[in-house]
Amino acid sequence: MSDRPKRPSKPPNAAGGPRPSYADWQEEEPSTRTTETTISAAVPAMAKQTVRAILTVISGASAGRVHSIGDGVTVIGRAREAQLRFDDAGVSRTHARVSFLGVGRYLLEDLESTNGTFVGGQRVKRADLESGDRVNIGPHVTVSFSIVDSQAERMAHELYESAVRDTLTKAHNRRYFIERLGSEIAYARRHATPLSLILFDLDHFKRVNDEHGHLAGDAVLREVAALVTRMIRVEDVFARFGGEEFVILTRGIEHDGAGRFSERLRAAIEKLAIDAEGAEHKVTVSVGYASVSELLPAERNAEALIRLTDERLYNAKTGGRNRTCGA
Repeated sequence: MSDRPKRPSKPPNAAGGPRPSYADWQEEEPSTRTTETTISAAVPAMAKQTVRAILTVISGASAGRVHSIGDGVTVIGRAREAQLRFDDAGVSRTHARVSFLGVGRYLLEDLESTNGTFVGGQRVKRADLESGDRVNIGPHVTVSFSIVDSQAERMAHELYESAVRDTLTKAHNRRYFIERLGSEIAYARRHATPLSLILFDLDHFKRVNDEHGHLAGDAVLREVAALVTRMIRVEDVFARFGGEEFVILTRGIEHDGAGRFSERLRAAIEKLAIDAEGAEHKVTVSVGYASVSELLPAERNAEALIRLTDERLYNAKTGGRNRTCGA
């Protein structure tokens, strides 16, 4: 039996060439991030009907993210091996776990976390979860537990993807990237692990739009993004930064490795032949890259890393384009 307490109506306290500044980038476009995606449904009466359990992040850096809970055990924590991972200082490495007990039955257990696990505002060691429950993982992260059918589960994932992806290229959007960049830099500083940023821009892209039309330009952007998606690793973050600019965040790669990858990327794009609007299009890119390790310890933040990478992209473009610059 669980020691699930009666819950109050409110959860505990939770933290709810020149360019624009980092702050301007954050505010330049309205957020499309899903801040709350809670899909509540009663467990279907018919045992044969397929039901799923999902956890939806409703506060914290990854708000809107949806995680499906399988038939086994889902560990929540800061560790890389956790199934549902939060890079938040208030979350323990292995903070809590959710166990499947049978159709519509899920048990939440705190794993002796430092800052506690809360259900409906009350700290718990063990609690049977009910659809609609809000669970606090430490002081800053809140998730909503829901039991849904398979269609609603799929829709929840699709809603989140539509909120964090660029519609045209399917790369992540800039707002998602900036949020991830902050958490990844914090992780790199805390664990002294390599982290590099690559920023590239399509050379003379305006000519494509002016001479062949925007449909051709869209096709070029899609094909370039598709190529990059095939080249990066699962753990890398690829995003459209705006217009014809794209960014890649690479974890666990030293500066020289980021440079080699940047050059492979540049060469691969140069070889692309894109058929669109009755013509074949060839494009090149200029690439700048920088690493957290190059920054002074006191300056290892998102703004400084973006600024340094952007300076190097500018040098690549003024130096003749179709080249990489990392120094």
